[in-house]
Amino acid sequence: MSIERTLAILKPDCVRKNLIGDVISRIQGAGFKVRALKMVQLSLREAEGFYVVHSERPFFGELTAFMSSGPCVPIVLEKENAVLDFRALIGATNPAEADEGTIRQAYADSVGENIVHGSDSVENGRLEGNYFFPEHSIVNNTP
Repeated sequence: MSIERTLAILKPDCVRKNLIGDVISRIQGAGFKVRALKMVQLSLREAEGFYVVHSERPFFGELTAFMSSGPCVPIVLEKENAVLDFRALIGATNPAEADEGTIRQAYADSVGENIVHGSDSVENGRLEGNYFFPEHSIVNNTP
């Protein structure tokens, strides 16, 4: 296996519920290394830019309105098999279908407000990470 990066975003519901520390603790407890992290408030235009791949989907307006409704915390994560391992850690998009012990099963309220975003491929992990962090700002030498 090779070391991969993925992007997590602690969504506005996570921030609003004051769960940032709890979720990051679970992420680090699962062996992920934090390589970049910040809190941002996305404009509607920035949210639309990030989720442009979903622009034709019926939920696009609701998703981008939600993601621009409050602060969120994008995080570049790294570990072996990061993309698949992170998606397993967070659970299904619908928290009612998420496995026991996953982040969404524990904290999410609905499909629309599901606490955390996770990249769906290695390539998207790189592209999504670079949406929030220029490559030179991603730290590679932390323990």
